[in-house]
Amino acid sequence: MEKRLGSGSDEMVYLKRILNEDLLHPHFQPIVDLRRNEVVGYEALIRGPSGSDLEYPDALFRVAIEQGMQNELELACRRVTLQRYAELRPDAKLFLNISASLLSSTEHQTGFTEELLRELDIPTRDIVIEISEQHPFDHYGLTAAAVQHYRDMGFAIAIDDLGSGYSGLKLWSELRPEYVKIDKHFVSNIDQDPVKKEFVRSICNIAQTMRCNIIAEGIERSNELRALQQLGVMIGQGYLLGRPGVVPTFEPDTFLPDASYWEANAESPQDISDTAFSLLKSSPTLAPDDKIGFVSQLFRQNTELTTIPVLVGGKPIGVVLKSELLEMFSSQYGRALYEHKPVSKMLSQNVLVVESTTTLARVSQIVTDQDEFALKQDIIITQEGSYLGMGSVRDLLKRITELKIRNARYANPLTLLPGNVPINREIDLMLRQLIDFRVAYFDLNNFKPYNDCYGYSKGDQVIRLMGELLNRHASGNHNFVGHIGGDDFVVIYRGDGWQESCERIIKEFEDLVRSFYSPQDLQRKGIEALDRHGEPRFFPLLGLAIGVVHPDAGRCDSHNEVAELASQAKKEAKALPGSAIFVSRRRGGGDLPETLCEYAVG
Repeated sequence: MEKRLGSGSDEMVYLKRILNEDLLHPHFQPIVDLRRNEVVGYEALIRGPSGSDLEYPDALFRVAIEQGMQNELELACRRVTLQRYAELRPDAKLFLNISASLLSSTEHQTGFTEELLRELDIPTRDIVIEISEQHPFDHYGLTAAAVQHYRDMGFAIAIDDLGSGYSGLKLWSELRPEYVKIDKHFVSNIDQDPVKKEFVRSICNIAQTMRCNIIAEGIERSNELRALQQLGVMIGQGYLLGRPGVVPTFEPDTFLPDASYWEANAESPQDISDTAFSLLKSSPTLAPDDKIGFVSQLFRQNTELTTIPVLVGGKPIGVVLKSELLEMFSSQYGRALYEHKPVSKMLSQNVLVVESTTTLARVSQIVTDQDEFALKQDIIITQEGSYLGMGSVRDLLKRITELKIRNARYANPLTLLPGNVPINREIDLMLRQLIDFRVAYFDLNNFKPYNDCYGYSKGDQVIRLMGELLNRHASGNHNFVGHIGGDDFVVIYRGDGWQESCERIIKEFEDLVRSFYSPQDLQRKGIEALDRHGEPRFFPLLGLAIGVVHPDAGRCDSHNEVAELASQAKKEAKALPGSAIFVSRRRGGGDLPETLCEYAVG
């Protein structure tokens, strides 16, 4: 039904007709888990009569605000949306929009929504209340009490359009929502804008601390999607992933790889501050046909620049060096001869180009392998070959120094392996990124009596041997080797090969540890020592107990829960005779004891 409106009275009459005749139509846009390639929810978006001036929500709510009918319109939108959701019953959450200034109104707190859900048999856990401050009339803002009213009823809370509202981070910190949506302004062309990348990276870091889910809105290009995934954004929404429709639908496309792709191709899950991305700074760029005189102006305006990249189709093909330009212009008639010639005439390909995911250690190695001339240049940082920005060698050296200090602070002084802090950080990062992994907890059997009998010096040698074996047999394939302390070690395994690795470590340890005993103790296959109760007892040769767990990221919220699972598995391994591997079936804290053991090898 097409309807063109004239005066404000016409608009009010038409809006009343829309409300009275139920002419509102909810549409549903998918909200997608970018790792699991599946829908986690649908945002409800309202539409008026097709082809009319009030078809889209901006016009609908503008007229409602002008006519003092906003509250009435919003409640009507909520009613038709929930009714349609109840009919369709999609296996996903419903994100239901509520305006900030109306959240504390009487109608919103008298149980309208709760009663409607009860009538439609929709559990409150399936609904996410999405709060927006995008309209000027939201000058009353939000109160914690108003939001807590909905949370007490069992709803999850989402803040919409982070970055466009009036409260921003203050609102986030006070309300502690389960979801935060990044405004589409920061998503649009994020693959080409280092500043937007830094903003989103910071938001992701805050979200990790506050245990909040980040949703990126307005994803329309595959390069934007890849950039967001690289920054750690796990949930997305936008036309690329699915347009709003009358029926909730989602068809995975080629730009969303399946789980097997991520397992095969995922980079080591490190903090982004440990990669070339952390060096990014914005810089002007050039095209091959830009004039050399224009380049001279850029260098004068940006005195800190030493290098300006030249791009074709968003990809770097070389650089213009300030030193070469100064040399060219310093000759007699140099400026007059060259300032009107294209940049391509002085293009240098002696340039350092690194991917943004390259570790700083690797970047440092690449830089130090260059000649002295290259060390004076800036570094071009790319994403899948496309230009992102520049980085300086000076910043690289500063970051490398910071990382060395940080790693030294948390490393075990005996083995120099990462200690508890980096171990916990690694596990938390894997859980957030939904990466499939196993944790193997290594503990030496009979180590205390050996230490008491042979002394701490010999005991330290055994611990160093253990660290060397783990590095030799478990440190590849993006695995992570850590030293908890004493004779306790951890290996975080990714992919296959963990069982063979554990078995090789046991075999080589049992062979090598014999050299740490006297011939007499080897002959009798153990030592006499006091037990923990002070009683003399025979203890067999040192062995290895390995407890292996396969945590479920959907059921383990942090490293604490994984540590509890691994500790229990290690305890079971130590109860087995000799060196042993115990592989637990438990994947979360709620598993029953009878499902404890997958298999044990003693």
